[in-house]
Amino acid sequence: MTTQRDVHDELRARLREAAGAHQPDRARMLARIERGMAGQERPGHRATRPPVRGWARIAGATAAVAGLLAAGGYAVASVVGDDTPAPQTVAVSPTPAPSPPATSRPPAPSPSATAGAGGGTPERDRPGSTPSRPAASAPSAAAAGPLPATDDTEAGPLWSDGSVDPHSNDFWAQSNVTFKTSTELTALTVQLRVAQTGGVSSAGAWRSLPEGDFTFTLAERDGFLVYTWVLKESRTVPRGEWVFAGQYDHARGGRDAREDDYAVRATADGERYDVGGDFAPRGGTDGG
Repeated sequence: MTTQRDVHDELRARLREAAGAHQPDRARMLARIERGMAGQERPGHRATRPPVRGWARIAGATAAVAGLLAAGGYAVASVVGDDTPAPQTVAVSPTPAPSPPATSRPPAPSPSATAGAGGGTPERDRPGSTPSRPAASAPSAAAAGPLPATDDTEAGPLWSDGSVDPHSNDFWAQSNVTFKTSTELTALTVQLRVAQTGGVSSAGAWRSLPEGDFTFTLAERDGFLVYTWVLKESRTVPRGEWVFAGQYDHARGGRDAREDDYAVRATADGERYDVGGDFAPRGGTDGG
């Protein structure tokens, strides 16, 4: 028994065959269009439009034929179209370009390994700022006033010492101020004075206590390069051993450090203490 679906399938197959065998006579269609257009130019016929040039007529005829062919093909395709869904277009995101490699910044030179036994990683100082190296030619204008000189290396909970770092050389030197405290300090000022013995200019500074706890200033005063660290308000210094160091360039050859000195003023349990001293020369000079 033939069903309606079988009839539709058979009709669809025959239409496919007819569409495949159909070959439109393009030449005949063009000729028919040319005849129709030529008839409009017969004598006695009043043209309502300006005459069209020959190439324009040919272009128009070609467009008309193309339109007819497209319409016929669309009609046949509509009839014989099967149930297969149209392919889907999938948008593919472009592969992101790889990120450029991060520029590596060379590590800053490490301070001397003479940091205090009680503290964290030494950090470099800069006057009124946190960058690592102060400008040698521009001492801070806001430097703290001088501390009173004293030769007492011990007072109350404090003990102190001044020394020229053994890594100093013929062009560069580092002076270390080391102090110990047996109790917490609520105020602290450390001052290092380096005598201008020729070509002396700052090359940096650091301390083993946290950088953010101190205000650092650098000044030239009375023939000395003066490094000063002041503990900020509400900050404290725990008990332990700590180092404050000033680095500087100098004229070539051995530099005499006997004119250099340091001073430390601290407050603990409401009492103020002052210690200070000079720098032990190495063989009569600092070796640098």
